[in-house]
Amino acid sequence: MMTARGDDAGPAPEGAGGRRGEEPAPPFEMIVVGSVNADLVIRVDRRPMPGETVIGSDLATYPGGKGANQAVAAARLGARVALLGRVGSDGNGEFLRKALSGDGVDLDRLTDTPGPSGVAVITVGADGDNSIIVSPGVNARLSEDDIAAAADLLASARVVSLQLESPLATVVAAARTAARVVFNLSPPAAVPDELLAVCDPLVVNEHEAALLLGGPGEPEQQARALLALGPRSAVLTLGADGAVVAEPGTVTAVPSPRVEAVDTTGAGDAFTGALAWRLARGDGLADATAFAVRVGAASVRAPGAQSSYPYPEDLEGL
Repeated sequence: MMTARGDDAGPAPEGAGGRRGEEPAPPFEMIVVGSVNADLVIRVDRRPMPGETVIGSDLATYPGGKGANQAVAAARLGARVALLGRVGSDGNGEFLRKALSGDGVDLDRLTDTPGPSGVAVITVGADGDNSIIVSPGVNARLSEDDIAAAADLLASARVVSLQLESPLATVVAAARTAARVVFNLSPPAAVPDELLAVCDPLVVNEHEAALLLGGPGEPEQQARALLALGPRSAVLTLGADGAVVAEPGTVTAVPSPRVEAVDTTGAGDAFTGALAWRLARGDGLADATAFAVRVGAASVRAPGAQSSYPYPEDLEGL
């Protein structure tokens, strides 16, 4: 079993030249291509019904976006990670760039773009669960040209992590360039077989799996059905119940530690960022998922997305 120190931290990072006689380490273990948003969060005792008004908490603003979240989750754990994305020319853009830089994410490919930054409006219920509306802003302008300009960098990374808060054509272009693709199909949408075929793994939660597969089902059965769609491997996340890993010929259930959930915002991104990093370090998929489940569990113990993401010492006891 992995522990929060020692094996959990993985091998010490190599210098740019690696060990003598070995292939030089890439400049980044993983690259995230994706969205950068300001999360506007209001806590409520219950969500309003159509036409109803409820009183919530004071508005809190946090750095977020699925791409940025995954990059921060990995960086806090020790990854060498770069983010390819766009932020706007508004005050949120400056706020988001500063937050990412403070967590050690490389921002050389984060482009300042005239227009509004992406924004997510999030309501968090008394049970810690959330509902989210995303306004993409300049995230919608991340383009195939951006991917082409970064093609050598993307090809050099061990893992490229992708989501769907960026245009689908951009995501597909990035997948064509990557050595290994970790793809979180969120928000869920129809995607081409070409993209599914290079996912290793495809990562979805129960709701996303149900939309892909036409309805809910037993988790291990759903995981096998996801694999049958064409990805090289698949991970079905189950919230407090952990995850199920599907690889050719093998399905593995991975339990989660029990924690008291304060806010589940960004937990899936924490999971995926941790998963992508451990795969980049050479873990097998089941072991990487076991680590990522603990990171996801740790992230729900505090409010916000990136602000809740753990450092290695925060995983002790999980």
